[in-house]
Amino acid sequence: MPEPLEQADSEFAAVLRAAIRARGLGLERIRDRLRAQGVSVSLATLSYWQSGRSRPERRESMAAVELLEGVLELPAGTLLASLGPPRRRGRWLSTVPVSPDVAAFWPQPDAVEAAVSEVDIKWDERLTRISQHDRVSVGADGGEQSYHSRQVLRAEADGPDRWVVIMHLDEHDRPLPTINPLRHCHLGRTVLRPADGLLVAELLFDRPLRKGETVITEHELVNSEPCPPAGNYERKFRLPVREFVLEICFDPARLPGGCERYSQLDEADEIAVAVEPAESVHGVALNFGPGRYGFRWDWQK
Repeated sequence: MPEPLEQADSEFAAVLRAAIRARGLGLERIRDRLRAQGVSVSLATLSYWQSGRSRPERRESMAAVELLEGVLELPAGTLLASLGPPRRRGRWLSTVPVSPDVAAFWPQPDAVEAAVSEVDIKWDERLTRISQHDRVSVGADGGEQSYHSRQVLRAEADGPDRWVVIMHLDEHDRPLPTINPLRHCHLGRTVLRPADGLLVAELLFDRPLRKGETVITEHELVNSEPCPPAGNYERKFRLPVREFVLEICFDPARLPGGCERYSQLDEADEIAVAVEPAESVHGVALNFGPGRYGFRWDWQK
């Protein structure tokens, strides 16, 4: 069995915790001192780093670690050296040795981390993403009507009992969608933050999974009228997926003038491919992530 994240990150987390104790600083004071130097790191991220739930990987996170050494009065390079070699990138792994932060790839990481802190994500890294199929329906008015998601997950330990959904609307003045469990799941805690355009919800399985057991779940998100204008849709993967299928279904009464499929692995450059507009376009990604994958379109002809 792969080591739990807490064990894999023990050196960095242990060095960070010891330094925080030695300086006698609370996480809020550390955050404020970093912010005063022009670097923003959320309380949730600092907490995850010291507990071993995640570790810095992105460029901005590594810059924060360098400043953190100064705040904690550590010799330069102490924390960076404890991170060890960077994780492997752009390859399929049944579990990622060091996963990105939960808010990785989101435009408002602090808001996402704050919302996610109100639900239970402890099993997230013990669920292998076997398959994910998203279908987005776009109406004749160009609005996003609904999103249907089907996924196949495998437990890598005894106990996983939920999946956490994160949904973000670009239009923050619109009502958040309604989430409907459809198969083999029911709603747990739901966090609604309209001001941030965020919905976070737990989908509880019918029962806890045993190690090696798989589950198929389906749910949908439905927007109320008037639906938010649709110009793109993407799925963000902080952990890899073996197969991802994304469908965008347009109303035949109104097709986009242009459409492209795009993807980005980790911090690599984005790759975009033009797609001929049609009533339905789709893309398939195999052994994908961490990263983001989606479609965007233009209504102008």
